[in-house]
Amino acid sequence: MAHDAPQATGPSKLVIRNIGLILSGALEKPILDGDTIVAENGKITAIGRFKDLNTEGATTIVDANGTTVTPGLIDSHVHPVAGDWTPRQNQINWIDSSLHGGITTMISAGEVHMPGRPRDVVGLKAMAIFAQRAFWTLRPGGVKVHAGAPVIECEMVEEDFKEMAAAGVKLLGEVGLGGVKDGPTARKMVGWARKYGIQSTIHTGGPSIPGSGLIDKDVVLEADTDVVGHINGGHTALPDDQIRCICEGCKRGLEIVHNGNERSALYTLRIAREMNELHRVILGTDGPAGSGVQPLGILRMVSMLSSIGELPAEIAFCLATGNTARMRALDCGLIEVGRAADFVIMDKAQHSPGKNILESVQLGDLPGIGMTIIDGIVRTQRSRNTPPAGRVPEVVAK
Repeated sequence: MAHDAPQATGPSKLVIRNIGLILSGALEKPILDGDTIVAENGKITAIGRFKDLNTEGATTIVDANGTTVTPGLIDSHVHPVAGDWTPRQNQINWIDSSLHGGITTMISAGEVHMPGRPRDVVGLKAMAIFAQRAFWTLRPGGVKVHAGAPVIECEMVEEDFKEMAAAGVKLLGEVGLGGVKDGPTARKMVGWARKYGIQSTIHTGGPSIPGSGLIDKDVVLEADTDVVGHINGGHTALPDDQIRCICEGCKRGLEIVHNGNERSALYTLRIAREMNELHRVILGTDGPAGSGVQPLGILRMVSMLSSIGELPAEIAFCLATGNTARMRALDCGLIEVGRAADFVIMDKAQHSPGKNILESVQLGDLPGIGMTIIDGIVRTQRSRNTPPAGRVPEVVAK
């Protein structure tokens, strides 16, 4: 089992030089001018040309060898349980494996696969607080897992949300996976959560696990959660007219997941583009799930939306990074000064017909990952899961 990754023990300075392309993660300016990034003590301090930046005193120097640097990818929808193990597939090291797919941050949509998951109010609050504490202490491979997302039940009162927030809980599990499945009750509890700084997500579409049920457009719109979870179904999507109604009827986040209906994902993307509201679209995997664990799930979503959805690759990467970071109020996901130094260094896969990484992704190919960095620390080098990259970065000094 992957255990807590080492953290920096003293002052650190990372220099990534000889970068061929910097993808910012920001829709308004997805490509940055520069060939060097500097980070100190886990935070980005400078972006630009090597000749113009202070690179003296580096504790780690990475030569990107002309490859592409993106923000660390964010999986907006996962279901962790305990450490790097999932009982859903009885699999260990799934989080570490996702790191090899470029994932540096995960957001829990509820620890629903916990064996014997308590449904009583005292038990579900205790489990949420435990998960929040445990996953912030344990960082499998260095991945930041934002967990502790309780599945709400009808017996809860406002004081329960106040208590959880005071204990550090910042997320609700998918509304609809527990006893609360009606609009009025959901709206009341989502309001309590929002009052105390807890972000909410709702299950959308048909049932996915025992205990869940159909959540249609009327419940979604009335509940008014911060994120419309897997709007393309997890696994069964709503009819197109209901998806359009949700997109047009609220201004909340529209989450598209790997373990959903691909046609509905593309339909949602098209509506968001028609409305000029791509900033609302974020990506998740909804794993581990019945269809398994998908270490390359976010990369596959980026490639699908770019190639079949005809979205420029540099924009597609924003849906998996900056969009999610802004919606989830995270300090990562964007390459800008002051943000966490979380990066993926990648290149087009060997033998891809694309002339460069952007063209390769727009043709539907996955890139090859050569390195992942979290908080300014190199966590992995050549990925064990992606196809081999045409070029790879290397640590040249440490």
